[in-house]
Amino acid sequence: MNSGVFSEFKIFTGNANPKLAEDIATILGKPLGKSAVSTFSDGEISANLHESVRGVDVFLVQPTCSPVNNNLMELLIMIDAAKRASAGRINAVIPYYGYARQDRKAKARDPITAKLVANLIMAAGADRVVTMDLHAAQIQGYFDIPVDHLVGMPILAKYFQEKNLDNLVIVSPDHGSVTRTRNMAEVLNAPIAIVDKRRPEPNKSEIMNIIGDIEGKTAILIDDMVDTAGTITNAANAIKNLGAKEVYACATHAVLSGPAVQRIEDSEIKEMVLLDTMPIPQEKMIDKIKVLSVAPLLAAAISRIFTNESISKLFD
Repeated sequence: MNSGVFSEFKIFTGNANPKLAEDIATILGKPLGKSAVSTFSDGEISANLHESVRGVDVFLVQPTCSPVNNNLMELLIMIDAAKRASAGRINAVIPYYGYARQDRKAKARDPITAKLVANLIMAAGADRVVTMDLHAAQIQGYFDIPVDHLVGMPILAKYFQEKNLDNLVIVSPDHGSVTRTRNMAEVLNAPIAIVDKRRPEPNKSEIMNIIGDIEGKTAILIDDMVDTAGTITNAANAIKNLGAKEVYACATHAVLSGPAVQRIEDSEIKEMVLLDTMPIPQEKMIDKIKVLSVAPLLAAAISRIFTNESISKLFD
């Protein structure tokens, strides 16, 4: 592998998703960098890199998923450790970007935590961010450093292509996911439908009606994340009740907090397809849930960043 600028690259990980980091390193034929991220008895986080990174292109793989504050601090401290060890370039690989849902002032006196986290990552010393399916694409603009924004939709679309489902309709669970839905519909050569909902308060959703023809069709719901699963399960139940033959669902980020797993189990969803941007505990791996790996995509992105090749070519 010929480098554009740096003679070598190294991959390190915190405690957020070490398996994903190991999978990426294996695909790239590299050992995972030796490091230790631990906690002092008072709860403070300690990070040590146990090998030289002087002049090296460093990739820190750390989604800021639950426990989000610990994982975010681990990332910031690892960035600082790499910077103080004279790393040539520090790339924060954040498959899941926590705090992304607070991306604007929705009402008076709201914080914009997506921007605050971006400021923290830059202040710590990151030179580049690699992330996947941000909750709002404009978060890329919160950074004053390069951001490579990868998308999980092609992985999900390929999975459904291989299932050879017929009479498809791709459904957006809300108005915010319409672009993602349209992109998947183009790949699968299918029409789209939209669930029009009102959300009376955070983490609660109410189904209103369906825009588009779903009767007798196999519906695939697509969203960027599944958190409490209220939105996607309510949408699935409404779609099935309104005449869809079968309902599948897919998303990039498997947050799966609170009653999510039970809601998926009790819903009309036949199969929920998720990506491994964050670890999914074994107790949440019910039969309906299928997990696909993002390691090949992230490995390809890391390789291209190191060799100064185009990232967008991955999605052509």
